[in-house]
Amino acid sequence: ARYVVVRNRDGVDTLIPNENLITSEVINWSYSDSAVRLKAPVQISYDDDPEQAMSLMVEVARAHPRVQDSPAPVGRLMGFGDSGIDMELRVWIRDPQEGVNNIRSELNLGIWKAFKQAGITIPFPQRDVRLIRVGEPQVGQRADSGEGAEPESDADPDRSAARD
Repeated sequence: ARYVVVRNRDGVDTLIPNENLITSEVINWSYSDSAVRLKAPVQISYDDDPEQAMSLMVEVARAHPRVQDSPAPVGRLMGFGDSGIDMELRVWIRDPQEGVNNIRSELNLGIWKAFKQAGITIPFPQRDVRLIRVGEPQVGQRADSGEGAEPESDADPDRSAARD
C-alpha cells in the first residue's frame, strides 16, 4: 500500500499518502504522553460575573477524580457572543482510553449545577427584531387596519422630512 491508515477515536479511518509522511512534518500527540486536554465551552449571561463563573468551573473540575492537578484546570473568558459571554473550561486527563465525552458530559453537568446554585444564567439565543413598514399609509387610511381614519398631522418632524 502507498498510504497509511489512521483511525480516530470515532472509528473514522483517514488515508494518508506515504509521500505526505515523508515530505511533511508529522506530530504524534500520543507517542510520548497519553495526557489529553479537554475543553468545555459554556456561555453565561451578560448580567452575571465572569470571574465567579470561572471560579465555579475550576472548582467543578478540581472535584472530578479524572482531572489532573498539574497542569491545573483553568477557566477562560473567550469572547463576547450574541447572547452572552463565552467561557471555556480547560482540563487535562491522563486516561483518554477511559473516554473523553463521558468526562466532558460530567463536567458540563457539574458546571450547570454549580451555576444554577449560584444563580448564574446560561442564556438562550436572543435576537432583536426590527419591523420596517413597507409602505406609508395613505391620507385618510389607518396604518393598522387599512380602513378610513382621520388624516395624520404633519406635526411629526420625521414624517414631514420623509415627504421632502
